[in-house]
Amino acid sequence: MQTKLTQALSIDFPMIMAPMFLVSNEAMLVEGMKNGIAATFPTLNYRNENELEQILDKLNVSKAGLTVRGTYGVNLIVQKTNPLYEKHLKICVDKKVPFYITSLGSPKEVIAQAHTYGAKVFCDVTNLEHAQKCADLGCDGFIAVGQGAGGHAGPNPLQIIVPALQKKFPNIPVIAAGGIADGAGIVSMLVLGAAGVSVGTRFIASTEATVSQDYKNAIVSSKMTDIVLTEKISGTPCTIINTPFAKKIGYKQSWLERLLSNNARTKKYFKMWVQISGMKKLEQSVKQGNYQTLWCAGQSVELINDILPCKAIIDRMKKETDEAFRQIAELSK
Repeated sequence: MQTKLTQALSIDFPMIMAPMFLVSNEAMLVEGMKNGIAATFPTLNYRNENELEQILDKLNVSKAGLTVRGTYGVNLIVQKTNPLYEKHLKICVDKKVPFYITSLGSPKEVIAQAHTYGAKVFCDVTNLEHAQKCADLGCDGFIAVGQGAGGHAGPNPLQIIVPALQKKFPNIPVIAAGGIADGAGIVSMLVLGAAGVSVGTRFIASTEATVSQDYKNAIVSSKMTDIVLTEKISGTPCTIINTPFAKKIGYKQSWLERLLSNNARTKKYFKMWVQISGMKKLEQSVKQGNYQTLWCAGQSVELINDILPCKAIIDRMKKETDEAFRQIAELSK
């Protein structure tokens, strides 16, 4: 299959394994690359000294040994509240990471540095205004984050944001993210004009994911109505499974937290504290036996019924994509 995404990233199938905080790991990325897709991870998964350098060295070796067209990339949170942003960008540029996804801020510096050695930069966008700013800076693609996505979901349905982006920016690949867990979902996005899809929640329920079995089981057993938005993790609305612990602590920031988040003198440092605190909560949540369960997931949990190896997940989605195209062809006869 050839799309603008497969051409831009030199991959065989138009899918990105989405970057997932505390979930994405080396084993998952290697399986993604070996099966012809682009597999990504957040650099914030590797916060200790030399960890990021080591994982990038290993991934570069794995990529060099591929017999298919696959690749890997990193997700950088480019907000000023990310204290590791500049350090992580320098490491990634030094290691010549082939593909970047930027989130929650201006991608200007990432684009400038990545383009010095030919790397691609795709930007998370949720509306046309932000997309225009990214396009003006020279981004190579958009990750259209829509309703139903895990983590920081967008407010608009993919059926609107994808064709709107494709129409306004016909030369920039649009990748659909949010609620996609099977081949029919992939085909629906391609028909709308997307160049590919980004899939996250489906891969939480994989054997390679090192999160707790309880988390994986919750992905399989939850329904779309079990997904709620919370401000308690990062200050920005984030989708999680509505566990008893999530209900107990509530979903909204207090009046004082909102005040500190909006005050010009305090917002930078308070938001940084909220995000660091949220990361620590999530870090505990993914461990086995922890009752403080804050589990990120998208509404595609409705479509996930089993825990499989990453290869089996990708193979199934490729097969389902072929079947969905055949069904469309039958309708046109």
